[in-house]
Amino acid sequence: MWCHNPRAFLVPLLWVLPLLTPGSSQAQAPVPVRKPCGEGITLKLNAAIATQGSLLVAEVASTNIVPAITAEWDGRAIPVWSEGKNPTSLHALLGVDLEKAPGRYEWKISWEGADGKANTCSAQVTVHAGKFPTERLKVEKQFVQPDPEQQKRAEEDQKKMRAIYDTVTPEALWTGKFRLPLKEPATGGNFGRRRILNGEARSPHAGVDFPAPSGTPVFASQSGKVVLAEELYYSGNTIVINHGYGIYTLYAHLSEIGVHAGDAVEASSEIGKVGATGRVTGPHLHWGLTVEHARVNAMDIVHRQP
Repeated sequence: MWCHNPRAFLVPLLWVLPLLTPGSSQAQAPVPVRKPCGEGITLKLNAAIATQGSLLVAEVASTNIVPAITAEWDGRAIPVWSEGKNPTSLHALLGVDLEKAPGRYEWKISWEGADGKANTCSAQVTVHAGKFPTERLKVEKQFVQPDPEQQKRAEEDQKKMRAIYDTVTPEALWTGKFRLPLKEPATGGNFGRRRILNGEARSPHAGVDFPAPSGTPVFASQSGKVVLAEELYYSGNTIVINHGYGIYTLYAHLSEIGVHAGDAVEASSEIGKVGATGRVTGPHLHWGLTVEHARVNAMDIVHRQP
């Protein structure tokens, strides 16, 4: 993860409203999906077309109590959950990874019918390439060509993060809507930017940057459990919160960490302060969202959640 000085690329918050796709500059009305599946069950998606790095809202609605179902997104099992006390509806979030290849993908459910036979129903989603800009930057050599010791540390960090995201807590640890991690942020942007550092291509920027002075309080976007609170090589002082059902938020480059791994946090509770630790050129908050291993625009969960 590398974040340049975010003040150089300020993007209005309106770019992440539901009618916009990440990296796009023109509003596009989403075409929702509503597919009857038989036995009173209907499969719903908020859009039939998505771009890399976006988040889709899915629902299984039934005229009766929803039977026990299993769900898959692109062949991978994903969790579904009920909200409130409504037994006739189940929900899911489908993450379209920042580097997911353009093409057609399937959102599928399976269940046992009243006659005991297996049933399936699916909807197709077309993924388009995101229109993300490319930037060429000059950075310190150690963050492009780390020495063996630094490389080992970075690899250990990556292994630790993979183990975290491999864990899917089978319950919701959040209550209510997700919120922005700063109070009244003026801007948020840089998601998906392709980077060429010192002439070498690097992974795209997987978070949203909020410019803010060092020491600005950072808040949990929703309740959950802190699963990481420590310094990492590239992202500096970093916090990761598990919100349940494979949903994680990440807060990076902090000057201070105010929580510990294992802590339960409430929505909007202070967890740290903005800083410039790790691979950065100025103070800001890097806010990331991972949904079932998919790196998506964190702003989407504020605007597109069930």
